[in-house]
Amino acid sequence: MILPKNHRLTDAQVAELTAIVTEFGCRIQPIVGDVRTIYAIVGDERHELMINRLEGLPYVDRVDTIQSPHKLMDIKSDLASHRVKVGGVTLGNGQLLIMAGHCTIDPKNPHLFYETAQAVKEAGAHALRGGVWKPRTNPYAFQGDHKSLDILMEGARRTGLPVDTEVMDEEQLKLALAAGVHVLQIGARNALNYSLLRQVGAAIAGKPVAVLLKRGMHTGTLNEFISAAEYIVNFGNPNVILCPRGTQPGLDGYRNQPDEAITPLLKERTWAPVVVDPSHSVGKAAYVPACALAAVAYGADGLCIEAHVSPSHGLGDDPKQAITPTVLAGLITQAKAVHALHRPVAVS
Repeated sequence: MILPKNHRLTDAQVAELTAIVTEFGCRIQPIVGDVRTIYAIVGDERHELMINRLEGLPYVDRVDTIQSPHKLMDIKSDLASHRVKVGGVTLGNGQLLIMAGHCTIDPKNPHLFYETAQAVKEAGAHALRGGVWKPRTNPYAFQGDHKSLDILMEGARRTGLPVDTEVMDEEQLKLALAAGVHVLQIGARNALNYSLLRQVGAAIAGKPVAVLLKRGMHTGTLNEFISAAEYIVNFGNPNVILCPRGTQPGLDGYRNQPDEAITPLLKERTWAPVVVDPSHSVGKAAYVPACALAAVAYGADGLCIEAHVSPSHGLGDDPKQAITPTVLAGLITQAKAVHALHRPVAVS
């Protein structure tokens, strides 16, 4: 990791760095932060001669090598001070991000999404979630509709809130970015789809777009979860949010095995903010508030919740696990209170 003396290097200086590291089979990847750009060495950085040549350049402050497998996501990396922003909320800065909305946007009944969007905004949400394209186990189930993307963006226009939606392939990625989606969601089924992770990372390089990366439902280790985020950040955009959402096999009575308890473990290893999805963790609206509050107690930086003005008229998972905006409003009040009280307990 190359730290320059100035906030950013000139094109000529970057070219000189690139020429040096290329000799050793590496490449340079700029990581643009709020006030400073750092330059990651991608490849085997354990070449003493390469490090010596880089540190001898007059515009280089120092070169840090990172032994962690997560050169960029590691909590000791030079991205440790980076903060991800969604709309008016800076995660990890004392604020609790609330994202809420439909599991699936019904293209035949757009008014339901518009009503929900306004209602969750009034309840205190900071961003809208809305499923445009949906991965389904059953090939005959509703898979989503491109028309829903227009409805999603109209909801953003009417409320002034940023929006989050899931993308599953390159075509959907291009459409979402062209429409102006603020947060791209990588769902549990694609959490280890490295080809898609690379495509997303390359597509958002240099753009003010965040990625909500859900934990794979069959992901057994935190290393795999963090490594998946590394794929995205490696292309130069550090705006990645880690999202626990329950794993399989499910806990008897819940849709999945709730995993909000991994939040402090993630925070020990990485600087990335953690936004928990309690809706998919438990799979039933009645259990969502308790799971959400537990997530905040564990130190989550935010919540991604399915909400609907009329859950029984929703598509996808909404009839079972979406809460109403009224319930959401009460939950947000409680979650903020828990968040305000959350302090690490000293261990003697």
